[in-house]
Amino acid sequence: MLQKIRFGVQSDALEQAEELLWAAGAQSITLVDAGDQPLHEPGPGETPSWDESVIEGLFPVDVDPERVLLTLQASGLAHARGSLAIESLAEQDWERAWMDRFQPMRFGRSIWICPSHIDPHLEWPVVVRLDPGLAFGTGTHPTTALCLEWIDTLDFDGRRVIDFGCGSGVLAMAAALKSARSVKAVDHDPQALTATADNAARNGVSGLINTILPDALDDEPADVVLANILAGPLIDLAPRLTSLLAPGGFLVLSGILEDQADAVERAYRANLARCACETREGWVLLAFQAARKSVA
Repeated sequence: MLQKIRFGVQSDALEQAEELLWAAGAQSITLVDAGDQPLHEPGPGETPSWDESVIEGLFPVDVDPERVLLTLQASGLAHARGSLAIESLAEQDWERAWMDRFQPMRFGRSIWICPSHIDPHLEWPVVVRLDPGLAFGTGTHPTTALCLEWIDTLDFDGRRVIDFGCGSGVLAMAAALKSARSVKAVDHDPQALTATADNAARNGVSGLINTILPDALDDEPADVVLANILAGPLIDLAPRLTSLLAPGGFLVLSGILEDQADAVERAYRANLARCACETREGWVLLAFQAARKSVA
């Protein structure tokens, strides 16, 4: 048997609440919107959250919820027994519900995101093994889906790739599994780099993916630069991301709301030619290509 303990928490206390639940013996932690607020794809180093969330911790049945409550009360995160909802769960039912919810997803013609409890079909050309969790970048968000579908259209054989704001590393892994020569996965958040490295090992592409903090990224040009972050950082990073492109290279930007697309495009079009613009559920992907070297 398992038990689920849930309570409301403000966004500025999420990290503290998660740390306390892990320390109290939680086996998993999930965030749920306490209201009806849309959640945007986070920028590098940012944790996705609503203004007010419900945090759910899954605990073994032998963990005393009163002890968890006392820990939360001591930190000012809960004030009374009634502020916690406690529910007993059959472990098999919990696992079955998780498995039923997360099924393989296809992007374009060839890329599949497949959770660990399902064996992929032999005819699926590119399979990224990835289990959904708190982190973004599992393919469920429209911006990630747009990026994966764009990756599906390009031949990556022998190309050098940068995934700027890598999150879970799903884009980096898709590029590596499509025969990229090398992939630099860049993120401000060390936890994202750890998750990317772990997922790369799980997918057998550790030798192709190098995880890097932004300040440690060198100036070696890449044939493809992927940046699925947010419009503000994309505008600020325009000179840097443009400088990372090799002649003829592709720059793919997402995490952009429709009313932000023009501003993002203006930041890049002086030096790059736009070659794609895709929209889904109010989100936009912009792709650009650098000029090729002229032949004397």
